[in-house]
Amino acid sequence: MWTQFRVWPHQAKLPLRASRNIRCLHIDGRNRVSQFWTPTVAKDAGSKMEKEDSHALLIRAGYLFQSHSGIFHLLPLGLRVQEKLERLIDKHMRSIGASKLSLSSITSEALWKKTDRYSTNSELLRVKDRRDSGFLLSPTHEEEITEVVKNGVLSYKSLPLRLYQISRKYRDEKRPRQGLLRAKEFLMKDLYTFDYSHEKALETYQQVRSAYSALFNELKIPYVVADADSGAMGGNLSHEYHFLSPQGEDNVWSCNSCDYVANEELAAKKPADSVSTATETVQFVGINLDRTTRITIHIPRPRSLPSSSCSEELPWNKAHSYLNLHALKSVCPDLDTGIEASSLSHLLTKTTQTHHVYDLRVSPPPSASPSSYQSPPTDLTALHPGDACPRCSIGTLSVSRAIEVGHTFHLGTRYSVPLEATVAVPNTPTHEPMHMGCHGIGVSRLIGSIALLLSSPSGLHWPRAITPFEVLVFPTSKGISDSVVEQCYDELAEAGVDVMMDDRGNMSTGWKLKDADLIGYPVVVVLGKRWVGERLVEVKCGRLGVVEYVPMGKIRETVQGLLERL
Repeated sequence: MWTQFRVWPHQAKLPLRASRNIRCLHIDGRNRVSQFWTPTVAKDAGSKMEKEDSHALLIRAGYLFQSHSGIFHLLPLGLRVQEKLERLIDKHMRSIGASKLSLSSITSEALWKKTDRYSTNSELLRVKDRRDSGFLLSPTHEEEITEVVKNGVLSYKSLPLRLYQISRKYRDEKRPRQGLLRAKEFLMKDLYTFDYSHEKALETYQQVRSAYSALFNELKIPYVVADADSGAMGGNLSHEYHFLSPQGEDNVWSCNSCDYVANEELAAKKPADSVSTATETVQFVGINLDRTTRITIHIPRPRSLPSSSCSEELPWNKAHSYLNLHALKSVCPDLDTGIEASSLSHLLTKTTQTHHVYDLRVSPPPSASPSSYQSPPTDLTALHPGDACPRCSIGTLSVSRAIEVGHTFHLGTRYSVPLEATVAVPNTPTHEPMHMGCHGIGVSRLIGSIALLLSSPSGLHWPRAITPFEVLVFPTSKGISDSVVEQCYDELAEAGVDVMMDDRGNMSTGWKLKDADLIGYPVVVVLGKRWVGERLVEVKCGRLGVVEYVPMGKIRETVQGLLERL
């Protein structure tokens, strides 16, 4: 069949062959697969993998395209998930009165040097321009936001102030891995809070924690909140939000009897009632926060290390494996536990004094000064499953692998002091540094971790709050008219359901069903043989394992009931 298309006078009138394989764009306002690009790829029939990893599924399902190691492009489905997650974040940030802004991705070395966070050996991505200006692609924006607020807020009357952004961040990742979980470029939500006193800042911190809990509860995925160490960020109060997963890179310790949960850096154990003196020891050498004191830590030689007749100094990058950093901070609070091993060796050459810290099983030499070791004696060794809980009297500790997806930090004056961000405060003649907080959510990391947690051998699954579309509708019989399919679509859309219609005429029913499973539509509505014979619509929810047949009049009620469970 040849069809003559209307053309403008200056265009050649060339006949075009009508084909069902040519994309036909509709403008009726309905979401149609035929006009929404979903470049899915069928699984290789020769593949021997029982279950693909979630990263491979995201690529095969048309959510991502990987351009380089650790660098990804979001395709229409992936962008739709991201946009829904951003709207969810916006909702909960507005609930605590936060204003949204957008900071430049470019920051300067000079600013980072003012806060002592700049290191030539760190994972900072540097930008070399023709003037050698010393720019960085920022992995976080504490310095920049402090500069902005410093120049716009002069009095406590303008506080509290809560500002957030959702922006791309950059990291010179040595070994990108696990797709979106560890990439060179990633999307983050950063909330920065400013108060004029420590007490007000703590009130803000608790409000942010409540907003985070509400946000994660809306995703309906189990999570844990762990006491955390602030590390290089600064401050002395922080919490991490984790999804438990064997593929996680973090360790979270919890008690089997009480609500104690802490990350690896902050986890503690109850000291044993009786201990014996160690005959073999090892040492770690760290540094204090003001970089003036060399701190040597002595612990019993770990069983995993071969025996030696002399004490051995282990590299600082092994400290997390053999030391209980929380216990160490309790006896040596000015120890910088977040220092990078690459920076430590250079800084140690400039120290002016040495301080020794001894585990309770290590006897200090007779010549040691009493001020060189802690009192009372403390167990400084790393935790092991089965150790006694430090909070309750009967519980024991166990460890789980986890994926960190959010973090709240109370920063205090960590950045406002070096950057001189001060305000006039009541009843004080001088300006005082603002008290800050920094609260992050890994947006792209959250997408990757949810895909990891909920995926199945057949494809992806999504929480209702961030799924690209809530329902897919399509017919399986050629005898079903477009108007019936559109009636089903409209019935759901009018109820506020986010619907997609698979109107591709060149795809088989089997392909469409596999495609729907791969993409992960929470609910699939099929008009098939039961509709032709009994006027019943098939409603499927793969994640819940539900298949129901209902009349058109009950389609809205049935679908909404399933979605409320997701």
